[in-house]
Amino acid sequence: MIALVRLRLAGFLRTGRALAPVLAGLLVLGVLYGAGRARPAEAYGVSAVVLFPVLAWQTKILLDVEPDVQRRLARVVAGPARERAAGLLAALVAGLAVVVVALALPWPLGGVTAAAGPGERPALVGVALGLWAHLLALPAAVALGALASRAVTRSAGYGVAVLVTGAVGVVVLGLSGSVAPWLAPPVMATARAVTGPVATGAGLLLTGWAALWAAVGLTGYAWARRTRA
Repeated sequence: MIALVRLRLAGFLRTGRALAPVLAGLLVLGVLYGAGRARPAEAYGVSAVVLFPVLAWQTKILLDVEPDVQRRLARVVAGPARERAAGLLAALVAGLAVVVVALALPWPLGGVTAAAGPGERPALVGVALGLWAHLLALPAAVALGALASRAVTRSAGYGVAVLVTGAVGVVVLGLSGSVAPWLAPPVMATARAVTGPVATGAGLLLTGWAALWAAVGLTGYAWARRTRA
């Protein structure tokens, strides 16, 4: 399966398909961090929100790079479960690379400040919370991108509709006062949480919420792939 993961990543990079989401991510982060300096936790919380649709889009592109015939051959040779898992693992690896860039980029751009005033958290704690916020968003973004992939939707238009609906739903359902915030991953809730002290119970709740949402999304992806070649 490792060879299949490497094959998917190589195809994603060598075809140049990786450029579009990377440039989009750099653009939104450049605009975000060009507005002025902020504390690391607050800046990274917003970064996780704005990168969520980019990570989902990147996942869709990565899964769509492989031609349908090649995907079916891999399904026969490696087995359906391994073929699906290889695509998702490749998307996670690519997403982790984006997260690393997102955590490093604001420092040379001057978008965050390490200086801590009285009663403020140290910068290292803010970075740790920012990493946590991105890691909560990543699996859900991969699940959304997988659900929007060509192997599931069969149509570029339907795939875009799934991506847009999911990205808009994260914002709308994540707004304070939403009637059903649990229908979306806790990207917005996490961004709000890291602006203040994060209690252990709240952190565990958000982590469990994100894990459950990603599990449901990936289960839906696996079910859709089982019913389609």
